[in-house]
Amino acid sequence: MQYQDIYEFWFVTCSEKDWWQKSSAFDQKIKSQFSVLHKMAHNGELGRWRDTPVGSLCEIIVLDQFPRNMYRDTPQAFASDALALSLSQQAIDKGFDQALNDTEVGFLYMPFMHSESAVIHRQAEVLFRELPGYEFELAHKKIIDRFGRYPHRNEILGRVSTDEEIEFLQQPGSSF
Repeated sequence: MQYQDIYEFWFVTCSEKDWWQKSSAFDQKIKSQFSVLHKMAHNGELGRWRDTPVGSLCEIIVLDQFPRNMYRDTPQAFASDALALSLSQQAIDKGFDQALNDTEVGFLYMPFMHSESAVIHRQAEVLFRELPGYEFELAHKKIIDRFGRYPHRNEILGRVSTDEEIEFLQQPGSSF
């Protein structure tokens, strides 16, 4: 499989509804088609994709977006976040974000939004400022600034929630 196959699937075959709406059928489709490729990416076997802006973007999607579908509500959903963030940082250092359209750049930057680091969210706020969806980064950053983590991940990751987090999670829109 080549990175162009990922691009075609994510940006041509899929729609925004697929990206943001929970669907067990869509999750299963990604798992059946791309779980082997995700494992390869997680093991660093797709390094050749990092030579181009679109290749880098596609590897980041495989590491950042696909696990959230394939492994929804399990710790594996977040297991490749650090690698996806590192690859996103490298792509930005190479100027690859300048060669992509706004939608593509949003996915290149997404590992910043998924991070539980306040330092990374300060960078994310700057990166997303001129993009559609900036308000989503601000909402994510607000949670990280308040709790230092995403409370909606606590149960999945086996973390104990504080009383303040439990109260927060009972509010509408408290998780993504």
